[in-house]
Amino acid sequence: MNTIERKAAVAAYKERKVAIGIFAVRCLPTGQTWCGRALDLGAIRNRIWFMLRQNNSRHAGNLANLQAAWNEHGADAFVLEEIERIDDKTLAYVRDRVLKERLAYWCAMRNAQAI
Repeated sequence: MNTIERKAAVAAYKERKVAIGIFAVRCLPTGQTWCGRALDLGAIRNRIWFMLRQNNSRHAGNLANLQAAWNEHGADAFVLEEIERIDDKTLAYVRDRVLKERLAYWCAMRNAQAI
């Protein structure tokens, strides 16, 4: 890859649209659910799976419960679902409040723990 192609690839990456919203991680054998919010729904699965594979979440509140279930059942027992997308045109300070409110709503609706 030459310099021009590399600069074009970097520019395209920076200009890409990201999906902001609420997601759920479900343990299929137990039915346990954890909900979270993300500024990039496309990348959140890789981030959480990496953290769980590295066993880095054992001391982080509700993530400790997720880590325990992960260790017991393995990666194949988990799925990540996109629950809701938030309009990306929302201003940053409003977006954070909306994400927090929607996370609380979905945790209550799904009887889930927040992560």
